[in-house]
Amino acid sequence: MPTTTETIARGGEWLLQSGEPDDVFTPERLTDEHRLIARTAEEFVANEILPVLDKLEEKDWSLARQLVKRAADLGLMGVDVPEEYGGLGLDKVTSLIVSDRMSRSASFGATFGAQANLTVIPLYLFGTEEQKRKYLPKLLSGESIGAYGLSETGSGSDALGARTRATKQPDGSFVLNGEKMWITNGGFADLFVVFAKVISDDRGAGAPGLDNGQFTAFLVERGFGVKSGKEEHKMGLHGSSTTALIFQDVRVPAENVLGEVGKGHKVAFNVLNFARFKLGAACGGGAANVIGESAKYAATRRQFNQPIANFGAIKHKIGEMVVKAYGVESLLYRTAGLVDARIAATPHHPNDGSAALAAFEEYAVEASIAKVAGSEVLNFVLDENIQIHGGNGYVKDYPAERHFRDARVNRIFEGTNEINRLLIPGMLIRRAVKGELPLIPAAKALQDELLGPPSMPTMDDAPLAEERRAVEAFKKTALLVFGLAMQTYGMKLTEEQEVLMLLADIAIDVYTAESALLRAQAAAAGRVPRAELQVDAARVIVNDAAMRIEASARQALAATVDGDTLRTMLAALRRLIKVTPINTVAIRRRLADEAVAKGGYIFA
Repeated sequence: MPTTTETIARGGEWLLQSGEPDDVFTPERLTDEHRLIARTAEEFVANEILPVLDKLEEKDWSLARQLVKRAADLGLMGVDVPEEYGGLGLDKVTSLIVSDRMSRSASFGATFGAQANLTVIPLYLFGTEEQKRKYLPKLLSGESIGAYGLSETGSGSDALGARTRATKQPDGSFVLNGEKMWITNGGFADLFVVFAKVISDDRGAGAPGLDNGQFTAFLVERGFGVKSGKEEHKMGLHGSSTTALIFQDVRVPAENVLGEVGKGHKVAFNVLNFARFKLGAACGGGAANVIGESAKYAATRRQFNQPIANFGAIKHKIGEMVVKAYGVESLLYRTAGLVDARIAATPHHPNDGSAALAAFEEYAVEASIAKVAGSEVLNFVLDENIQIHGGNGYVKDYPAERHFRDARVNRIFEGTNEINRLLIPGMLIRRAVKGELPLIPAAKALQDELLGPPSMPTMDDAPLAEERRAVEAFKKTALLVFGLAMQTYGMKLTEEQEVLMLLADIAIDVYTAESALLRAQAAAAGRVPRAELQVDAARVIVNDAAMRIEASARQALAATVDGDTLRTMLAALRRLIKVTPINTVAIRRRLADEAVAKGGYIFA
């Protein structure tokens, strides 16, 4: 049967359907071209960025521009854009790979991302043909530097609450007044994607009626009169420019509206779907990279006449770092595969970005999961990296300290993790209400199943069979809690943020566990070298997810119902979650020993 968008799993359908190993893309399926791009990016960062990182952290923006130009010369800037405009037109797996490798220098990664993701992507997806031909070639060659101006002092997470105004003039042009905050590349960028409220007269920023202005995106050249504020004194990312942008009667031609007047939210939110996925990729790459630092340090640092890598407490840390990195990597590649499959199955001209736009909108839930899971796993890994380094991790003589500071902002970037945790169940529920995702009938069917006699489990001694049964139970647990919450609160569920965040945690664990499980099953079936280590990692992920999912479900149920209903639901939960604990101590030791022996992440 030919592949069409109807035959490819939709966003969120993994909650309702059993996945199969052959259906997911994994790192083991990378092509020679993918590996060549990965090597190019790795060598660029290792040979050209890391040696000059101290200069970047001294705010040498001329050097930053040179490095952007060099990245562009290597083809790293244009992987998402067709050759017609100066790009390479490669798949989203390649895009993931580039973001992953760029993470080895977080400061330059931020500079690169503001250009390649937050400026190039909205221009390619929403720009007119004239806009794309005018601006994309210079951005993709590194001649021009881009930045993205959405946030303001009073509108961080509430992006549509922007106060910057664009006053429409009789000749069709606009005059911008206002200020944007925390703009990466703000100190030296040449072109800005700026969001403002369009009004028809020159009212002040606080005047009544401004909130009813038409939220709109603009392409604003620095030469139009944009001024940069002072460099922010940040906790981390000292090698990237972050400033305010000041607009004082900045005149923007009518032809520089990006998209349509009043449709700026489409630009902002769709670009964020893409950016969240790419940020998750950068975080996953950063986590895998730092495991190497921990493993090498633990192998050479001696205490009590032996390497600290010999101690169980250190093995636990390194083993857990490997497990968590494996889970995030698995869900990232699975998501990239879904996006690429949907783009390929959607009829479109090679220069038309609408298929990519629709694909990332379809998998917006998965993009938010990638962002939250990636940033929190990276935070865990970097914290443990400092702990393994001990006092040396707290001083600037070792990179552990810089990594930790640089990474903290990832839980704020591209919508805070709290906002994304609200979005994950929120999007699933909206799709369910619209009938796009059969969540409600599935939840009702589950309730009927739980009221009936228990079914006998099928016997299966295949590798990871127990873990597969556990993942199916996780999905039913998610349906139980989602269904009960929707039944109890109805549309007011969107106001129950604590419950929504618990639902998000369950969804994140389900998607991560199944992604790791399917990857490990594929590795075992395909005789991938050292596949048994992937099986080990997947088993730990599923084992630990069971405990977290049960705890989140119990909290959510107790916040949703009480009395006899609560007792009935808790009994149903116990019936679902029947996961026998495994010896994760032995598995983590084995994974840690492999990482120390290799001197790095064992699945690279």
